[in-house]
Amino acid sequence: MKRFCISLSFILCPLSFIFAQQPINDNNTPLHLMKPEYRVGYGVSDAASVKQTMDRVLKYIDAETPAVIVNKNTGKEVSRMKDIDGDSQLKQGGFRLTSYEWGVTYSGVLAAYEATGDEAYKDYVYKRHKLLAEMAPYFTKLHQRGVKIDGNARRVVDPHALDDAGAVCCSMIKAMGSIFKDADKNLRQLIDERISHYTDYIINKEYRLSDGTFARIRPQKNTVWLDDMFMGVPTVAYMGQYTGDAKYFDEAARQVLQFAERMWVPEKNLFRHGWVESMQEHPAFHWGRANGWAILTMCEVLDVLPADHPKRGDILSLLQKHLKGLAALQHHDGFWHQLLDRNDTYLESSATAIYAYCFAHAINKGWVDAKVYGPVAQLAWHAVEASVNEKGQVENVCVGTGMGFDPAFYAYRPVHVMAAHGYGPVLWAGAEMLNLLKNQHPKMNDSAVWFYDNEIPTDAPIFNYDGSIRF
Repeated sequence: MKRFCISLSFILCPLSFIFAQQPINDNNTPLHLMKPEYRVGYGVSDAASVKQTMDRVLKYIDAETPAVIVNKNTGKEVSRMKDIDGDSQLKQGGFRLTSYEWGVTYSGVLAAYEATGDEAYKDYVYKRHKLLAEMAPYFTKLHQRGVKIDGNARRVVDPHALDDAGAVCCSMIKAMGSIFKDADKNLRQLIDERISHYTDYIINKEYRLSDGTFARIRPQKNTVWLDDMFMGVPTVAYMGQYTGDAKYFDEAARQVLQFAERMWVPEKNLFRHGWVESMQEHPAFHWGRANGWAILTMCEVLDVLPADHPKRGDILSLLQKHLKGLAALQHHDGFWHQLLDRNDTYLESSATAIYAYCFAHAINKGWVDAKVYGPVAQLAWHAVEASVNEKGQVENVCVGTGMGFDPAFYAYRPVHVMAAHGYGPVLWAGAEMLNLLKNQHPKMNDSAVWFYDNEIPTDAPIFNYDGSIRF
């Protein structure tokens, strides 16, 4: 009986099964429908999956950044601010609450809250900004008395560099307009004091060139770092919005364009990483994350710069050229290389996440065409998503990087999941992807991602599109 069933099933087997055993050719198989083996994913993202990736990152960083002050010797929590002394410190987790990388993260979490309305994102920033603001007066008194205080607290009360001040300050300004909008008067005043303190350093104390451009005295005297566009300029621009004083807008626009005078390489539509005033020639190493800081700065400035500001058109044009240069260098797996124009360097996640945000943001703001750059943003998000592991850690992130004038310096920089630079950009990118999916009309058509002017009501291939859809 068993043999009979087997042979009968063979006899009744559809002819397609027999044909399937034949070699595939153009006559018996629609070859264009064969499935590509994408390594990081392809197609239009689902909003739920984007949010799941973001939530995984938030859960991870929440566990790694406790909002608590402890005694460094005993580990016991300091529950009352008035009990802060020289042995008090921010409880150490995997990341530092007062670093510039975490300033980026606060902004990314705020963007996630605005895009999702999820209170978990709001609570994350609220708790940590509140802690930094409330502890500052007590650590300040100790510092003024000459008591050696926790290094993470020192950045808040006595910033020594743009890295200490800019990104955290900018996140606080944004938070004052959103999650602290209805906070009690005392807390708002404490945060405002931190904003004023940080801004005073940026405007009045940071080292500058003779024309006022932010600069450093390392590794050479009067060195301009592309990174410092982001470390200082967005705060200046947002202070214009925060105070209503146009001088901040003028200063922010001036800084962007003076950085560009030295750092922009027009034949590649990219920025060089470093510029040294005393040099006659200026090597151009197009480091990925530094170019990310530059384009993120332009997005931040354009977000608040008045529509009629005389320099707005120049900055917008520069942004558009930069996006064009970056799009041309995107790897087919959605990433960008550590050195953007050197495909023999590794694929790096933090720069890719920054670009994913900036492309999506520029589209959503109407600064660039969704048809041209929407697929770039979508492919970049697939790469970002592939970089987040099951724990919520961001992989393939270049560690902190100084400046060099040779390719080996950049090509061999280590990567590590504890490099804090990746977490804020991933959340920022996810938030803007949610906005992109909500505001734009991406659709798979004939196996490719396309962005359309209106909603496409079919999943069938579209072979005619002239304002009315025929399929």
